[in-house]
Amino acid sequence: MDVLTRLGAARLVPVVVLHDATQADPLAAALVAGGLPVAEVTFRTAAAEDSIRAMAGRGDILVGAGTVLTAAQVDRAVAAGAAYVISPGLSRAVVERCAEHGVLALPGAVTATEIQAALEMGLSTVKFFPAGTSGGARAIRALAAPFAQARFIPTGGVSPENLDDYLALPSVVAVGGSWMVPNDLVASGDFEGVTRLTAEAVALTAAVPVPTA
Repeated sequence: MDVLTRLGAARLVPVVVLHDATQADPLAAALVAGGLPVAEVTFRTAAAEDSIRAMAGRGDILVGAGTVLTAAQVDRAVAAGAAYVISPGLSRAVVERCAEHGVLALPGAVTATEIQAALEMGLSTVKFFPAGTSGGARAIRALAAPFAQARFIPTGGVSPENLDDYLALPSVVAVGGSWMVPNDLVASGDFEGVTRLTAEAVALTAAVPVPTA
């Protein structure tokens, strides 16, 4: 099963910010215990590489790097074990470096021009970010009409309250969210709390029927 298929099977991607790499392994264990063996570790902190390395080394969780802005960061993320790379915007340099490494690139795109450019680069799926302030599910539904081959992973503003709006769209592969990995619980080491929130998020996701095209 390829990476995109695995993300689609999960339907939900936790967006993780770690400031201490020693928290990576217990956080990964909490996500797995909660039934969600997937994580996007943002590249916004100094602990990101070591966190990805620790999670990827477990072998039981699909780990990607988020907020990747440069080709050099792609190199570092892949070296650490990232199986996919997510960017907030569309960068040809990042996409091409991902292709060189043979890893999935999921760049951010919210306009017709950006989506068309991503498709021209040979991509099938983009991160719709920030989803909440870019029109949400209604915008994705509208953009999916002219770009029938495009698939989306909306992130930013996705919550338990609007999760079903996104997952009900056939063009949405999965959604990204952070409510099951809140900074306060991670920082305090309350990984039982993370497991509980993750299990609740998984149940909420499972309650949304998988749409047919």
